[in-house]
Amino acid sequence: MLDNLNFAVKEGEFLCIVGPSGCGKSTLLDLIAGHLKPQEGEIIVDGEVITSPGVDRIPVFQEHGLFPWLNVEENIAFGLKFFGSPPKDEREIIKEMVELIGLQGFEKAYPHQLSGGMKQRVALARALAPDPEILLMDEPFGSLDALTRSELHHEIQRIHEETNKTILFVTHDLMEASLLGDRVILLSHRPSHIKKEVKIDLKRPRFKHHSKVISIAHQMEEYLKPKP
Repeated sequence: MLDNLNFAVKEGEFLCIVGPSGCGKSTLLDLIAGHLKPQEGEIIVDGEVITSPGVDRIPVFQEHGLFPWLNVEENIAFGLKFFGSPPKDEREIIKEMVELIGLQGFEKAYPHQLSGGMKQRVALARALAPDPEILLMDEPFGSLDALTRSELHHEIQRIHEETNKTILFVTHDLMEASLLGDRVILLSHRPSHIKKEVKIDLKRPRFKHHSKVISIAHQMEEYLKPKP
């Protein structure tokens, strides 16, 4: 349950949403995506009230959801067919996406031939291909091993810098939030409300061993501790 959440997101901002399990983080993304309708209040994007899903808001989930019978290029192309192609040649877009995620040479590979990190890169490229305004990322690296997750932390920072997409990134990992976010919204236990907003003014690329990143993660941990 979400209780009277009220916040704004700037264009091009990387906003992380952190909270305990079951507090409604994924529900919040579903509401913004238009898959659910709020019982009260409104969600507004570019001055328009959200009533349904749209190509301007595309989700990326923890499970990559690639089609095993389609290769890398075909999986990326599916995003264009499903959401609608921007005014560009499809082959050109696919080529740009493959280069963006660094999978040149794997265009004809099928999901079973890719590592977990490579699959998640393809899922990200599929979401980016229709050129959405907002990426809704629901713990996209949660099922990956620590090394692959660290690599993708660097990749998503680079991609954000190159594309300037607005990203809403749900995570339960405070270190991940302090590593990636321009701002972090900390949610309470249910019924969830905003417990604290933390602005992070650190240059990118950031690395998890940096003292300032560690310090911000510890600071957020203190904010989330229940009061005696």
